[in-house]
Amino acid sequence: MRHIYTCIDIGSHSIKVVVCELYRGRYNLLATSTVKSTGIKKGLINDVVEAKNCIKKAFTEVETMLGFKIKKVIAIIPSYFAEFNMIKGEIAITNEDKIVTGDDVIKVLQVAMKGNLDITKEMVTIIPVDFTLDNETTKEPLRKKSNILKTRAVLAATPKKNIYSVVNLLNSIGVEVVDISLGCIGDINTFRDENVDKCISAVINIGAEKTEVSLYNKGIVVKHGIVNMGSKNVDNDIAYMYNVSLDVACDLKEHFAQATRTSVSLNELKSVQNKEGQVIQVNQYELSEVVISRLDEILSLANQELNKLTSHKPEIIYVTGGITNMINFSQICREKLGKCAIIGSVNLIGLRNNKFSSTIGNIIYFINKLKLKGKDYSMVSSDETEILSTPRKNTNDSMLGKVFGYFFGE
Repeated sequence: MRHIYTCIDIGSHSIKVVVCELYRGRYNLLATSTVKSTGIKKGLINDVVEAKNCIKKAFTEVETMLGFKIKKVIAIIPSYFAEFNMIKGEIAITNEDKIVTGDDVIKVLQVAMKGNLDITKEMVTIIPVDFTLDNETTKEPLRKKSNILKTRAVLAATPKKNIYSVVNLLNSIGVEVVDISLGCIGDINTFRDENVDKCISAVINIGAEKTEVSLYNKGIVVKHGIVNMGSKNVDNDIAYMYNVSLDVACDLKEHFAQATRTSVSLNELKSVQNKEGQVIQVNQYELSEVVISRLDEILSLANQELNKLTSHKPEIIYVTGGITNMINFSQICREKLGKCAIIGSVNLIGLRNNKFSSTIGNIIYFINKLKLKGKDYSMVSSDETEILSTPRKNTNDSMLGKVFGYFFGE
């Protein structure tokens, strides 16, 4: 069985779909699509019809590359009012050999969750911190011998509407949501290494209309905050300053502006058309001044939010989001956040853009959950994977699905 997984991130600026294969311990990109969003504001769906059309377009682009329909996905849901609470559970191992199985892992996490979920919230996921056997603390209890299995974990929950708005929308177009997660969980799984697993760290993800600030203890998310400002504010500033459309402003930001003053040219110009149809000359230095001013504000507000989340300075601060691909962005990050600030790096062959950090990371997180359960699973059937190595053909098959909480085997 080929192990293929799909994740969708329904953002305010764009819909992102990534399809990866896990092969011999390596993640291989199979297809990706990015479609401009409509009907979505600050990560929340405000026009179902427009949002549905965008999502369909994103899936169509991926399906054209693959040659078969996407029927199952991991969905990233809005993180507004997300809560992360420490929980504990304990069970007796009842099988004759006293060997911990995947079912035991599921059971102890279910026991830990009981009584710890607010009735106004819905569980997104449970992130295990560690497991305790009779005489051992471990992160991998599977197939080990013990009479008792204990766990410490973090229960992630959000308001129910955050989940059902996304799930119902995907179900309505025939796509089954097999798991849900949060962007902040994906980000840390993209960037984590042995250093992250030993310290307090943070991720600042600069999105289109909001910037998410997340705090982690040894790689486990513990707190989360939102700044209602993002890269679209930069586009608006450029559009206003030069009287150009948002599309032209975005292009100037991505392909001409720089994030620091040290290397920009006082004399370099770029010709663009304004809203009146006139061709104007944009000076790189002046444009970068506009961009830097807003970036200063966004990073300052993100740092203030981080200070609200913790009184301890994180040892590592990863900064991600599409705008971090801008030239010299790392320099402005160090100036505003200190030497501990690092531009996160999505380093998947064929996909090296930080706007995909949440989607890639949540595929990694999903696969790690499968390993913890000892389960073998793919989102694509063997018949469909045959198509990957045969001539492409279109199919109109669809399937109306529902969330089945794969991690808990419901």
